[in-house]
Amino acid sequence: MLSTEQQEKLTRVGPGTPMGELLRRYWMPVAASCEVRPGAARKVRLLGEDLVFFRDKPGRPGLVGERCPHRQTSLAQGCVDHEGIRCPYHGWKFDAAGTCLETPAEPPDSPLRRRVRATAYPVQELGGLAFAYLGPPPAPLLPRLDVLVWEGVLRDIGYALLPCNWLQIMENSVDPHHLEWLHGHHLGQVREEQGKSPPSHYRKRHLEVGFDVFELGIIKRRVVEGGSRDDDDWAVGHPLIFPCMLRVGAGAQHRLQIRVPVDDTSTAHYWYSCYRSPTGAAAPRQDEVPLYDVPWRKPDGGFLVDFVDGGDIMACVTQGPIVDRTRENLGSSDCGIVLYRRMLLEQIDRVAQGLDPLGIVRDPARNVMIELPQEREKYGDGPAFLAESMDLGHACFSPIKHLIQELLAQR
Repeated sequence: MLSTEQQEKLTRVGPGTPMGELLRRYWMPVAASCEVRPGAARKVRLLGEDLVFFRDKPGRPGLVGERCPHRQTSLAQGCVDHEGIRCPYHGWKFDAAGTCLETPAEPPDSPLRRRVRATAYPVQELGGLAFAYLGPPPAPLLPRLDVLVWEGVLRDIGYALLPCNWLQIMENSVDPHHLEWLHGHHLGQVREEQGKSPPSHYRKRHLEVGFDVFELGIIKRRVVEGGSRDDDDWAVGHPLIFPCMLRVGAGAQHRLQIRVPVDDTSTAHYWYSCYRSPTGAAAPRQDEVPLYDVPWRKPDGGFLVDFVDGGDIMACVTQGPIVDRTRENLGSSDCGIVLYRRMLLEQIDRVAQGLDPLGIVRDPARNVMIELPQEREKYGDGPAFLAESMDLGHACFSPIKHLIQELLAQR
């Protein structure tokens, strides 16, 4: 159980808050690359800050504060040209670095243009995502995680905006025991009532779980009923990439679940998926990585819980906008949650001391491609689990599901 002070420290993400300062040391997705075409702009929100992601006419991305420094009109409504974004109110123009390029109504020799700047943050694109860095300089390297840079693969990006604090979703990632109940028994009952096939791989009882800290976060391990420590689930495991990513999947299917704090009570959830042919053959060429919505609400406002990710969303959202952890009662099975919270508090202290937190990458040689551990034979039954997860997970909503299934079926 946390104290009220610890609860506030872990959940508040705005500028100047302890957690906000920690999270600002990392690159975070602010949009999918396909969402903004050259010459367009859209409003985004990240870590409690209202921003505008734009792409100039040549296609270069930029990220600036939403409010024009002149009269505070929204730049999201502005015009984008070859150099930057222009406020719709009086035509002041800013480039991606926040430099004021033009103040049309001011005298040509006015010092105002040289003095005024827009809030601006670095933005880089990798693997179909646009990542932003909101922290102090010098910015660390954008980690080139394997799934973001592999060639010859298929990719897609699922998305949902969830009305709860980011930490509730991340804590679900270090809670292995929910799998057999939420995704096994509960999902099985829901699907049987709907006349659908129940899951066959998620009901196995957990005999042992383990968590090891490594350079990028936490390696999660498990032994399920009928298995042993020789299985990939324990011998390899899969990582929580600190502070807000989880790597999951099996064999030819690899996925990052990225939980981006929009503000204290809302989270942008990205399912970034990468699919490889079991034979090693190259996947069909993609001109861009598609983005699609992952539905989680019924028309009547109820929860869609007949697929795995819908159950996770229900469990996290029904805790409330910010769950009161001072009222919880943790048990020995919650050891992963305890470890993760302790790590967050430790890394907050490192940032307060002026140090880099866990997982920051500054060595270009280390960043050519960062290979992550992940099981191949999930629960001891790789191909069968892979097929089932395509039908029971968010990938069932992908616009390229047929291409994915054809690729994974290669033998």
